[in-house]
Amino acid sequence: MTKALYHPEREQIELASVLDALSDPIRLQIVTRLAAEGECSCSGFLDYSQKTNLTYHIARLREAGVTRTRAEGAFRIITLRTEDLEARFPGLLTAILASASRAAAA
Repeated sequence: MTKALYHPEREQIELASVLDALSDPIRLQIVTRLAAEGECSCSGFLDYSQKTNLTYHIARLREAGVTRTRAEGAFRIITLRTEDLEARFPGLLTAILASASRAAAA
């Protein structure tokens, strides 16, 4: 039996936690890919980091309320919580993703 993962409710998502989670380059890459491609399994991010380090980064994003993780068989599927973030902090995710895109293009 799989242990239930913690996901903050929409009202519990805090700006400081979101900004802290997105301040790391690997976590920002994960969020950028999710925004561009939609949901993805954890293994889809192995090109960013080693598995143990990646597990840490994915947990930080989930605990901050940036992503949602669900189990599908042996896989963990990660989804960006776009609607929740937009409801809590209108325009924040869009601004962060635009800034990351500009930085990647430079």
